[in-house]
Amino acid sequence: MPAPDPDVRRRLIEVAADVLSEEGPGALSARRLARDAGTSTMALYTHFGGMPALVRAVVAEGFARLYDRVAEVEPSADPLADLVAAAVAYRGYALADPHLYLVMFGSASLGEYRLTETELEVGLAAFGQLVAVVERVMDAGAIRRSDPAAVAGQFWAALHGYVMIELSGLSHVVEDPEAQILQPLLTNLLTALGPPA
Repeated sequence: MPAPDPDVRRRLIEVAADVLSEEGPGALSARRLARDAGTSTMALYTHFGGMPALVRAVVAEGFARLYDRVAEVEPSADPLADLVAAAVAYRGYALADPHLYLVMFGSASLGEYRLTETELEVGLAAFGQLVAVVERVMDAGAIRRSDPAAVAGQFWAALHGYVMIELSGLSHVVEDPEAQILQPLLTNLLTALGPPA
């Protein structure tokens, strides 16, 4: 029996991520993935043992893509502006890959395939990026010194909540949701976290 080919494994992950991103979980099938990756359905079982393990690999790929998107924000002399730029990059990723984003956070149905806490832990590196920027904002004195992970969690919860509402199509309760909801939401949070008077 030939050894598993890492290029085939990578192609299957990328094809599955793209199918999820473009068409959603309903389009995900072994036959479709094999066809689009230019391989056989047996390759899926050779490399992953089945669809659930492939889905876990796709979740990891989604978080890697998110990490890369946020990493494109180069640190500047203004950490607060960097935090806002990271939020913009995060939202941009979610809007570009909405189906994959929903799968990453367990919000989209995968039928019999369920993500566990272990699979979702691959997102911790992406969260670590946010914590690092929050620490820089604290070091600059723009917000009070506190637990950076807790503050990053608050910022992320606000951002993720807005993104989920936007992806559902329900953010248009106002004319310009980004300007009237997202930006004030993050500004209000950062103001509340600001240095004491």
